[in-house]
Amino acid sequence: MEKVGVFICTSCNIGDRLEIGDLEAAANEQGCAYCASMPFLCGKEGVEAIKKAIQENELDSVVICACSSRVNYDVFDFGKKLPVVRVSLREEVVWSRWPKLEEGQEMPEDESQIEFAEGVSFKDELMALAKDYVRMGVVKAQKIAPPEPYKLEGEICKKILVMGGGVAGLTAALEVAKAGYEALLVEKENELGGFVAKMKKQLEPGHPYKNLVDPVVKKLIEDVQANDKIQVVTGATVEKIAGAPGAFKVTYNAGGNEETVDIGAIVVATGWKPYDATKLEEPYGYGKYPDVVTNIQFEEMLAKGELKRPSDGSPVKSVAFIQCAGQRDENHLPYCSGVCCLASLKQAKLLREMDSEAKAYIFYKDMRTMGIYENFYLALQDDPGVFLTKAEFKGLAQADDGRLVVEVGETLLGDDMAVPVDLVVLATGMVPTTADDPIIPLEYRQGPGFPELELFSGYADSNYICFPYETRRTGIYAAGCVHQPMATAQAMEDAAGAALKAIQCLKAVEMGHAVHPRTWDFAYPEFNFKRCTQCKRCTEECPFGALDDDPEGTPMPNPTRCRRCGTCFGACPERVINFKDYNIDMGSSMLKACEMPEPEYGQYRVVAFICENDALPALDMAAYHRKNVPLSIRFIPVRCLGAVNVAWIRDAMSGGWDGVLMLGCKYGENYQCHFIKGSELANRRMENVAETLQQLALEPERVVIKTVSIDEYEELPKLLQEFQEALEAVGESPFKGW
Repeated sequence: MEKVGVFICTSCNIGDRLEIGDLEAAANEQGCAYCASMPFLCGKEGVEAIKKAIQENELDSVVICACSSRVNYDVFDFGKKLPVVRVSLREEVVWSRWPKLEEGQEMPEDESQIEFAEGVSFKDELMALAKDYVRMGVVKAQKIAPPEPYKLEGEICKKILVMGGGVAGLTAALEVAKAGYEALLVEKENELGGFVAKMKKQLEPGHPYKNLVDPVVKKLIEDVQANDKIQVVTGATVEKIAGAPGAFKVTYNAGGNEETVDIGAIVVATGWKPYDATKLEEPYGYGKYPDVVTNIQFEEMLAKGELKRPSDGSPVKSVAFIQCAGQRDENHLPYCSGVCCLASLKQAKLLREMDSEAKAYIFYKDMRTMGIYENFYLALQDDPGVFLTKAEFKGLAQADDGRLVVEVGETLLGDDMAVPVDLVVLATGMVPTTADDPIIPLEYRQGPGFPELELFSGYADSNYICFPYETRRTGIYAAGCVHQPMATAQAMEDAAGAALKAIQCLKAVEMGHAVHPRTWDFAYPEFNFKRCTQCKRCTEECPFGALDDDPEGTPMPNPTRCRRCGTCFGACPERVINFKDYNIDMGSSMLKACEMPEPEYGQYRVVAFICENDALPALDMAAYHRKNVPLSIRFIPVRCLGAVNVAWIRDAMSGGWDGVLMLGCKYGENYQCHFIKGSELANRRMENVAETLQQLALEPERVVIKTVSIDEYEELPKLLQEFQEALEAVGESPFKGW
């Protein structure tokens, strides 16, 4: 950038604790074209002053030295053509750096009286920190270029494919049509409606959530068939999905005839299938005793109105429901299907409505009736013909009269029980149709189907907490029971959300910016193919399948699949991948812009590459609570920990920095990086970091990865202090002063 303007806020304690004139001098020395300071930059007068300076000085970019980039981002927006760099003097300097006092010592009114190190006051170090931040901000602005939106060649297709014609698929198609878009609904069966169409009754989808009603699916089918914007194809399967959001090529087969159509985005609502009960002969007796059936088989019996024992055709007068049959079991389904308790309660109610003399026994590990459906559970407790108890299933035997005897222990009554019944119903649980079945035939380099959640086989993996509708394939959204186990009303709500996300994706493609979590990011990775060595690291590490490759291994980017995490940027050993506003030269120049203290003075310098998703918010919250952070650390926010290139670490270490800290999202069984595997990939790359340190003859303790969740702001300062103390034990960098 030719002309960089720097604006320094003097409010929020910045002017109280820092010498503003020295900060202005640092900005000017770094080569800014214009520099000004004023109180309340975020106020109306401050914003107008910035706009006026931009116009009068023909500034190409601006640096706002004030509060965190996480606040007032809308206030400091001066148009797409003018990049804005934020320097956090408030949170990362004046609100988080305090003199380290001895126990019982009080803070003097004049900070200059506090000695930080030999010949260096705390005030001097605080100013050195602030000036480094200002210099880094100016350099970043000098290295930035206005991102240009990526536009697909040709016309963007705005038709949305809905896979599946159950309640979720029907709802998604209707929501798409209501929003003014066309939908193509493909259902593999010859009839629409899915499993719900086979049900006698369903749970009441609204207040008071105590009754049963006719399945809503019949009305959904009528509405879909009457809608001109929805094309329905039954008895069909999707054979191929190629391309990218806004330009998918989808091939489906209907009755032996293949057709390829243009599609913009996809909603997958292919539903679920019951867990294979043949695996439950022991100890549940399925296949061994004819009168042991699954909850699906019992639902069919209820729908037909024929409550007869399969063994001899005699009337069913008593039914035992065994919950979690093969669920929450590492040998079968490790998860809870969430709706089986409700299904058994519903079936018990139907049993009682069909025969007032029939008895229902429900034995459960835990009764789970999600949300307001607790009302349904409470209502059924008042039925004297329904017996409910928490219990552990012990076994099954057959009495002399042919009835089955259910043996349970650890009941709420405290005693073991043996209950003779006519029929045993196993709540076997739900498995998504995507499990072990390539119904999402993606022609991507990474192969067909979705990457799956490790603990929930078949369910699509993305950031399950923050982005529940997403899959790891941009523009393809899961809905209903292929997304997670859920009841009918929840599946319909889920489908509406997925349909809106598909439309949102098409709008993002049209405008040329990213989708979640960097929505409105117009930058995208650009490749210098002349220097590419076809190592394939970028294609293999991309969490979202945004890259294909040609037969020689050269990356083939699909920018509308890309979520701008920068994982490819961090993976590239040749540094040939860059963003206009996030590049190798920018990071290296920012490191060089910081002034190194003289060696052997005990003044350490640490650069912390900090993830913008969890670690940066935690740092800000620590500042809001006035938690103390070591003065030695300079924080550089990154898109993701996976977007840290080893070249930056090499530059820092050879440039005299004493240590490098990488702070990212937690990963593992109970956590997820916002970009799926950023922290995990950064940890794997530590092998390359170790090689770099070995080449420089530096200690491995100088480069460390730490993970932090967004709510651990109280622990973060302790973590930073521990790293500082570990560095002090190792000593200053031998490259300092070179």
